[in-house]
Parts: sequence; C-alpha cells; structure tokens
Amino acid sequence: MKFDTFLTEGLLGAGERAAAAERLGFDAVWCGEVAHDPLLPLAVAAETTERVTLGTSIALAFARNPMSLAYQAWDLASASEGRFVLGLGTQVKAHISRRFSMPWDRPGPQMRDFVTALRAVFHSFQTGEPLSYKGTHYEHTFLTPLFNPGPLPEGHQPQVSLAVVGDTMSALAGELFDGVIYHAFTNTDYIDAVTIPALRRGADRAGRTELPWRQTFMLMIVGDTEEEQEECARKVRKQVAFYASTPNYIEVLEAVGCEGIQPELLQLSKQGRWDDMATLMTDDVLDHFALRGTLEEIPDQIASRFAGRVDRIGSYFPLPDYEPDRLAEFISAARQRCAEQEVVAS
Repeated sequence: MKFDTFLTEGLLGAGERAAAAERLGFDAVWCGEVAHDPLLPLAVAAETTERVTLGTSIALAFARNPMSLAYQAWDLASASEGRFVLGLGTQVKAHISRRFSMPWDRPGPQMRDFVTALRAVFHSFQTGEPLSYKGTHYEHTFLTPLFNPGPLPEGHQPQVSLAVVGDTMSALAGELFDGVIYHAFTNTDYIDAVTIPALRRGADRAGRTELPWRQTFMLMIVGDTEEEQEECARKVRKQVAFYASTPNYIEVLEAVGCEGIQPELLQLSKQGRWDDMATLMTDDVLDHFALRGTLEEIPDQIASRFAGRVDRIGSYFPLPDYEPDRLAEFISAARQRCAEQEVVAS
C-alpha cells in the first residue's frame, strides 16, 4: 500500500510543502483541479523532491485538448525523471460548457477519444513517427520536428489514470488506463458490486491480465477528542452532502441503502441551502463514506476498509497539523496494517 497526500494551496510554497511531505514518508504528492491549476505546483515540486510520485488527481481532460496536455505531461515527466502521473477526470457538463466554454458530449466516448489521441501524441513524441490521429472529437495530424520535444528515457513516459464513478468509466479505465482513481464519494459496497466488476470487464476487453493500479482519497474524521472530531465531521458532512445531491451519484447511495436522502438534498442544493444539506448527513450515513477516530485508531480502519481494494491511499482533506514524528508513525502504521490484512485475506 502506498500512502499519498495532496497539495491544496496552489503554487505559492508548493515546493516546500512537497519536500516536507517527502521527508515525512509519503509516497506521492497529488494536486487536484479545484480553485487552482493542478499542473503548475507539480512543476515546482519536481525541483524540490527526489523520490515521491507527482501527479494530478485530477486534471480536467475536457477543459483542455490532448496536444496541449501532452506537452505539459511530457515536460513534467522529464523534470521529475519519470515520477509524473497524469490523472484525468471529466467533471460535469455545466463546468465544462459554462465555466470553461469547451464542448461537451457523452463523457464515455469523449474520454476514450481523448486518451487515445493523447497516447498517439505521446507515441510521436517518443518515436518521431508522423502524427496521424483522427477521432470523433479530436484530430491531431500535424507535428513537425521543430515542435516535437523528443523521446524520454525508457520508463519515464507519463502514466495516465482515470477518475471513475459508475460502470462506463470504470470499464474504460480497466481497458485503457494505467491507473484508476476512486471518487472520494464511494463505499466498499459500491466498489465491490460495481467498480471492480466493471474494471475486470474492461481489462478482459483489452486482453489485460491485471487490473490497473487503484487509488482513493479517504474522507477522514480525525481528532484527539470528541470535540475535535465533531469539528472535523462538520466539514466532512458538507462535502458528503454536496456529492450525495448529485443525480449522477445515486447508484453510490443505492449500494448502501441511502438513496432516499437524495431528492431533498437536490432541492436544497438548487436553493443554495448548503448548510442545511449537511444536517441530513446523520452518523449512520456518514460512516459509509468516512473513517473516524484518533490518528492512532485510523490505520486499523484503513486496513479493514481498503486493504485489497486499493494500491494507493491518501486523505481527501489535509491531516491536522500534528508533529512530524506522529504523522510519520501514522503513515508507517497504515502501511503495516494493510500489509497484514492482505496476508490474512490471501
């Protein structure tokens, strides 16, 4: 089990934060596309770290085009000496069409076209062969030597992973991607019933004998006292309520018998009543999606819930500002508990 962390504060100070994460023993540093660009901080982190994987979790594919993203990924892979992973996601139509003013089609076929075009560009970068990709959504048929950055050392080419919710994207990840990113709004029932079978179908379709590596970022309610945990829980309740209000995620709620809360959450979201939505997140609902306890109690819960289901794990929200030795022990304990759990399961 790899244990990862997020860079959440944007570009300023990203290099120092990444270096600190490496010293603590984290295996990877990821950036998400929320209020900041996810690629810029990683460029700085590539210069201040030596060991950790650096990646996007995620960058919005449809807000970009395959060629521009290929250049960025190639440069980051070069600067990090092969430590870069390009994690992609779709977002939803409103963000792509209204926030980024980019075209939106059926996300499954569009993502298939995007990653196939991206890999065609990568192939031309690496081999120097002419670029001739013509898909439904993307065409890349012109790349002269002047604009080709040239090959990377063997094994340094960027891996590409996909964020998934639902059968279609999970099957696509199993078929075409190096890694898969489980949405933070997931649960083990849904992973076992929907995600893993779909990954296997996709892998079978491509003739792959192994599934892509799997990653998740947990929602954790961490604190040394009940008061500290409840303060953390307020933030987690808001996040789970936001996700649970999304119609596309109804199947995730159905997997644990909680689909009845979505209609009211959806109405409250349309009215902008975000704080009221959190009140619907009872502890019974929240416990399907979040771990809860002290920093020393969480590793056992991680192993129980995720060992054998993921290869990489991290915290969705930044961990509290504990002393470095305590955080390092937490990371070590989480790895050890997961390894023990996997031995028992085998």
